[in-house]
Amino acid sequence: MEQIRPLPKINQIPVAISNRHVHLSQEDAQTLFGPNYSFKIKKDLSQPGQYACEERVTLVGPKGVIENVRILGPVRPQTQVELSVSDGIKLGITPPVRDSGDLANSAGITLVGPSGSLTLPEGVIAAARHIHMHSTDAERLGVKDRDRVSVTAPGPRGLVFRETLIRVSHNFTLEMHIDIDEANAASLRNQDYVELLLVNHLPP
Repeated sequence: MEQIRPLPKINQIPVAISNRHVHLSQEDAQTLFGPNYSFKIKKDLSQPGQYACEERVTLVGPKGVIENVRILGPVRPQTQVELSVSDGIKLGITPPVRDSGDLANSAGITLVGPSGSLTLPEGVIAAARHIHMHSTDAERLGVKDRDRVSVTAPGPRGLVFRETLIRVSHNFTLEMHIDIDEANAASLRNQDYVELLLVNHLPP
């Protein structure tokens, strides 16, 4: 018999655990996969318009290699590689903790695809934890875009995630994104709930 999951409290937010992945620019996609290559969509992601591709690449760092790294679409203006801190240690690089798109002076890496390879001087980050939410969720929870909040994870390894970025859009679905290191630290799984604690409003 299927277990019925109770409805979440008003301040509870579902978790999505983000494993290592790559967002490619059109130019870099063609270098790695060939001219006019069309990526094959494996599955749609929870955020509208985002999807995981069938194709994968290999990451090569000064001290190690990670194979079969998933590509997420659609293409972006600049290639962005998102790793955990543990991945960085394996590769021999130190990806800074940054908000998505903040790539200036970040870590570099070499990407290898079936049709070529390229070395990025920058573009590798450990994505800062963040919460996607629809504007109606933001109004309900009393937060706004770019706020930083504290979130608590329950359970025997429960902890508080501070400085969690709020991202608000009419196109977003309510979800907190953390990487695999953060999830393991708190023994969280996909679709577990965390709870919003407080808001530290940033100055304008």
